[in-house]
Amino acid sequence: MIARLKTECGYQFTSKLEGMFTDMRISKDTMQKYREENYFVGGVELDVNMLTTGYWPTATVIPCRLPNEIVVGCEAFESFYLSKHTGRKIQWQTHLGTADLKATFDKGRRYDLNVSTYQMTILTLFNQADTLSLEAIREARLIPEQDLRRHLLSLCTPKHRVLRKSSKGKGIQDGEEFTFNAAYTSKLRRVRVPLVSVREMAPKGGEGGAGGGPGG
Repeated sequence: MIARLKTECGYQFTSKLEGMFTDMRISKDTMQKYREENYFVGGVELDVNMLTTGYWPTATVIPCRLPNEIVVGCEAFESFYLSKHTGRKIQWQTHLGTADLKATFDKGRRYDLNVSTYQMTILTLFNQADTLSLEAIREARLIPEQDLRRHLLSLCTPKHRVLRKSSKGKGIQDGEEFTFNAAYTSKLRRVRVPLVSVREMAPKGGEGGAGGGPGG
């Protein structure tokens, strides 16, 4: 397919697409070699996609603060990768990606939660405390404000209420507190927690939520 596009449209049209496929192939090979040496570093199984700047759409987002066990895994991979590719630089895109968390609730109920990277960083804070304020989570993880509110709200929906928020309504107020919902149940063993839409974040009518509306 790519060869045909190159013939019809020229090399410039397909160069980025070819670069993307090359990145995915190299990522798969690199991870296979990495796992042979460092499978569980810090108790975490890491899966990294190396994306070459220039081939992929990018956004300038400051990385959030990752849990310590994730940092250990990232540092181990970075050391491995840079030892084989001198002169390169790794920039972690923490606003992308997903994570699988093994979570335990009341009566020993266990679920595999498939969440975003931001949601993972938020949920791991509740290993140390049952209730945390919005401010405490913000300071601990340094997630951009609108993303922080959106990812928190996604963990509080009726269908996926892993966390309970202190206020009523759809928005998140500035003084909000969040509590780990130990009573959470699901019919599925593996649960994917989707993000709410930006529209769902906006409070209705006179509700006092401070959730961010559509960006202008």
